[in-house]
Amino acid sequence: QQSQWYSSDKHCFPLDNASCLRETRSPEVYVMLYIFSTVSVMLSIFGNLLVVISVSHFKQLHTPSNLLVLSLAVTDFLVGISLMPFRIIKIIDNCWYFGDKFCYLNFVIDYMLTSVSMSNLVFIAIDRYIAVCDPLLYSAKVTVPVAQLSITTSWFSSIFYTWVIMFFKGFYVTSGNASICVGECEGFYAEFWGLVDFIITFLIPCTIIVSLYSKIFIVAKRHLKRINFAHQQKYTKYIQQKKAPKKSERKAAKTLGIAISVFLFCWIPYYICAIVDAYTNIAIPNIVFSILTWLVYLNSGMNPIIYALFYPWFQKSVKLIVTLKIFNPESSVISLLAVNH
Repeated sequence: QQSQWYSSDKHCFPLDNASCLRETRSPEVYVMLYIFSTVSVMLSIFGNLLVVISVSHFKQLHTPSNLLVLSLAVTDFLVGISLMPFRIIKIIDNCWYFGDKFCYLNFVIDYMLTSVSMSNLVFIAIDRYIAVCDPLLYSAKVTVPVAQLSITTSWFSSIFYTWVIMFFKGFYVTSGNASICVGECEGFYAEFWGLVDFIITFLIPCTIIVSLYSKIFIVAKRHLKRINFAHQQKYTKYIQQKKAPKKSERKAAKTLGIAISVFLFCWIPYYICAIVDAYTNIAIPNIVFSILTWLVYLNSGMNPIIYALFYPWFQKSVKLIVTLKIFNPESSVISLLAVNH
């Protein structure tokens, strides 16, 4: 028999006759969902916090590429701390308990951070493209100030873009609408702005990212053939120094390529369903949107796992952080990278 807490009360706000209906689940399902959600949120918050501390603290990691990774980690950290806990409760209970104003603010933050994430990924793709396709000029073209300017551009352009949409009332939320039950919180774009947002924050960035990484893949494959040929002709050193990017650059391109692929895998289904639901007669079930929204938020915790699997420097920095060795006076100059990187 189900407990009173789970079965008897079917409303988000029992004392309000206009309350939305709460999702009814068994205690076992509730426990399972909240455990999974808590792990996801913790991974997103603390995993990305480890990336932020690593890149910020260790001077050897203050490279243009890692600064872009830092910006992406900050974005994912903010998603984990300001969006995920509240949205996951909404998905599980089908209730918004946090008021109308915070509902609106939550969607504003959501749209802004989505735009920042896409901008960061575009700049990361550009960085890896230059590193792999034009390695001789990479250090001259891509400097720390250039990376800092790119990050500043990402954040301020995204904030400005979100402000423009708010100014022109390009999106609205259902919370506070008299015709909607109390405890509802969904965000919708006006028809014109929905299409604009899809093009600006998804279609154009994805086209750029996929195009650049396609070129990176082709060039990396070509370099590999050259190196194999060089081994046969015994002038490998010339090829590696003059023609091909460093091994570390190729590995970074691969690692960040995986991160970008995971990002697209998590986001593309959501955007496709959103466009289909908004601009066709096909109605996407709420359960599908809930699953896809969950998938989108899960992405925020994926990058630290990818870095842990493919970046030795991240593995070393995490050990130093969790053992509190970063509080040693000279810890910031510890070498985390291989000598021949």
